[in-house]
Amino acid sequence: MKIRGCTNQALYASLITFLLSTVLLSACSSTTANNNGANKTNSNGKGCTKVGILLPETISSTRWETKDRPLLIQAVQNAIPNVHIDYSNAQGNSDTQFNQATTDLNNGDCILIVAPHDSVAAASIVEEARNRNVPVIAYDRLIQSKYTNYYVSFDASDVGRLQGQYIMDHYSQYTATGTEANVVMISGSQTDANALQFSQGMHEALDPFFADNNLNEISETFTPNYNPVSAETEMQVALSDTQNNIQIAYVANDEMADGVISVLKAAHLNGKVLVTGQDATTTGIHNILTGDQMMTIYKPIGQEAESVGTLIQSMYLGLNTNNLTQGNTIPTADGGSIPALFDLPIVVDKTNIATTVLADKYVTKSEICAGLPAGTDNIC
Repeated sequence: MKIRGCTNQALYASLITFLLSTVLLSACSSTTANNNGANKTNSNGKGCTKVGILLPETISSTRWETKDRPLLIQAVQNAIPNVHIDYSNAQGNSDTQFNQATTDLNNGDCILIVAPHDSVAAASIVEEARNRNVPVIAYDRLIQSKYTNYYVSFDASDVGRLQGQYIMDHYSQYTATGTEANVVMISGSQTDANALQFSQGMHEALDPFFADNNLNEISETFTPNYNPVSAETEMQVALSDTQNNIQIAYVANDEMADGVISVLKAAHLNGKVLVTGQDATTTGIHNILTGDQMMTIYKPIGQEAESVGTLIQSMYLGLNTNNLTQGNTIPTADGGSIPALFDLPIVVDKTNIATTVLADKYVTKSEICAGLPAGTDNIC
């Protein structure tokens, strides 16, 4: 979804309208399939020893298989004695994810942990689970259904604000004194509710600078499936439209940032354009060390998985979870207010790689320093 020359209000309104209309269509479809489901309520998962974990894909980030999968499995195993876990990855297909969820439910799974490929389409998973009195935890990405039981993630708006704040604090290093910095924004997938929140948080930080003409907004593009190849194309278009006059590239995550950097390298602009990222991947941290990417957002997935484990354990034991959510909620497009557990994202750049992702053993020195000279930034 490409947005050019639109106000932010128009952008958000169009996306919210899209979400609402699709939710309504999904709801109608679900009701047609099983019109008895509307009067059913979820159980609380007490005594549940069969748990389904459903992750969305692998293309947007390596994190899903290399980090989330093992950490979630371990957290659930620690939470429930002798638990049986069904694990699935939808590989970027919403129909596949729905079928995987249905299989889990047919197999007797009594709690589902779902990181949706499509935040709207996954409402059908919640509806199917609700029909069977099975609670659903939306993991990392929100599911646009008011019947979702819990949401465990990092506040996506905070992530966007941190990315925007970094640009605000450093943009002047990439432009001549007294001139505007041209900004291209390569946002996440329009099927991920987090992508809108990343964008919204980023705009909250940067819109005053756009208004004051310190920054000039060239375009914002929402990139299907966070596809790095699509991000490359989007960056090529932005450079062509401005005759290579881009100083800032807001990029929603590290994998897309790597695609953007390949385009900047071809134009001999790498290191001369401020590039953001997210997920603190090995690739992202490596690109920070080379000077081609300036920052990323580290979301300690181990902490996120532990939050799921703590929640699952409370559900299994039949305990009140209010002390975990602490009154935090997140709205859904269909008028819901979902109890939420939020963990804290962390900005990572050259100054704190050692004390964050390396200290937490989230990445290894050998991975991030591959091909770099010894002594690079006192890390390698």
